[in-house]
Amino acid sequence: MKKALLLAFVAVLAACGQDETDGSSQAGGAAADRAPAKFYFSAIPDQGATELNEKFDRIAKHLSAELGVPIEYRASSDYGAAVEMFKNGDIHLAWFGGLSGCQARAAVKGARAIAQGKSDPKFITYFIAHKDSGIEPSDAFPEKLADTNFAFGSEKSTSGRLMPEFFIRKNTGMGPGELFKSIQFSGSHNKTAAMVASGQVQAGAINFKVYDKMVATKKIDPSVCRVVWKTPAYADYNWTAHPDLDKRYGAGFIDKLQDALVGLKGDLLSVFPREAMIPAKNEDFDGIAKVAKQLDLMR
Repeated sequence: MKKALLLAFVAVLAACGQDETDGSSQAGGAAADRAPAKFYFSAIPDQGATELNEKFDRIAKHLSAELGVPIEYRASSDYGAAVEMFKNGDIHLAWFGGLSGCQARAAVKGARAIAQGKSDPKFITYFIAHKDSGIEPSDAFPEKLADTNFAFGSEKSTSGRLMPEFFIRKNTGMGPGELFKSIQFSGSHNKTAAMVASGQVQAGAINFKVYDKMVATKKIDPSVCRVVWKTPAYADYNWTAHPDLDKRYGAGFIDKLQDALVGLKGDLLSVFPREAMIPAKNEDFDGIAKVAKQLDLMR
């Protein structure tokens, strides 16, 4: 009898313990359900991957703290990959160039350009040349660029390909394939500068901010790798947000994200580098979209 009572008591204790465990598990599950989901952002790889990873990880941590949601930087292999990631919903925010931003917004209905650097509405490209090329700096498009070995950046770069090609055609009436002896696509602005500085090519087109930074940090010698022409201004880089962000985190979240990006200050701005961030809207890049369609780089 005593043995039977003891066994019954043990069984009750075990059942109580199981109930407590199940309750704890359910509570933990509910808490997990309430935790905000992580979202990823990316950036066009216009510079070296290691440098970009370190810089944008800092942006991810800052935005996570500002917005109260987990955010992580996800690198993209090239410009086209960044657009595809955005289109497929693998990322919900990206630091795009003018062209890649237009491509991404055209692919995702409701996507919004929400911020840009203070200098981005009036961006320019430098045409650079090796000192031994015989090409001298000029206010007008240098005629001696004709029949040189020339390097663009990425095939889908705004400042490294799209707008340089536009201004080449406008000033010469010829396409790059007609004007130059040979064409190479370096893949990034840093590599374009390195190719010109080493004499691998005689001339190239480069984002002015990247060139100025490389000169300031003594990564290239401006007396060897010289600026020979500067393009007129055009709109370029931008932060573009995926419309699913408002669905995931509630109406108005993208506006809060815009405020957080425009509010970036100090050392965080050196990531880009920019003096400040300002609001942006899709219409700011209508000119880029028009040129892209003319050059068959956007449908």
